[in-house]
Amino acid sequence: MLEVCSEQAALAGVAHLVDLRVGDLADPPVTEPVPLILCPFRAYLHLADDAARLQALAAAHRLLEPGGRLAFDVFAPGQEDVEETHGRWLEREPGIWERAHWDLEARRLTLDVRGESGETTMTLSWLRPAEWEGLLGRSGFAVEALYGWFDRRSYTGGEDAVFVARRSSRTPKLPTEAPATSAERWTR
Repeated sequence: MLEVCSEQAALAGVAHLVDLRVGDLADPPVTEPVPLILCPFRAYLHLADDAARLQALAAAHRLLEPGGRLAFDVFAPGQEDVEETHGRWLEREPGIWERAHWDLEARRLTLDVRGESGETTMTLSWLRPAEWEGLLGRSGFAVEALYGWFDRRSYTGGEDAVFVARRSSRTPKLPTEAPATSAERWTR
């Protein structure tokens, strides 16, 4: 991904503006404060529980300049999507096939992906937007916007959610003991 991004940045004439690094959401390879953190492609869904989510959000908070912003996208599936995709191989992109296995009780999606270069399986864990908002608040963020997609369409309760949150001066409140489940803490 970084190689493709580097190539595209060069083609667009902005390579001098891009600093690409490999790292971990909870311990990013960045030491200098930054004004903006983008976490695209539903990366936070790879975090399995609230303790991991809070660590990643706290890391973003530490890296942002005062008033800096964090933008990320997530989803919470709708019943129709689950019914249409569960256990079926679907071609999502030309030559890329996916098969979804939904566990609605655990709120986990196990996704088998295959293409020309091989196969892999990944697990994603989702929350509802209100739960993300609660975690952001605990992590020292104030939600500025919640969109239904990257084109800034209004969020109307659909599956996709794009958050823009501003770093506040509050110190993140990380759990000191085993966290309760999201459902226990953030039910609205």
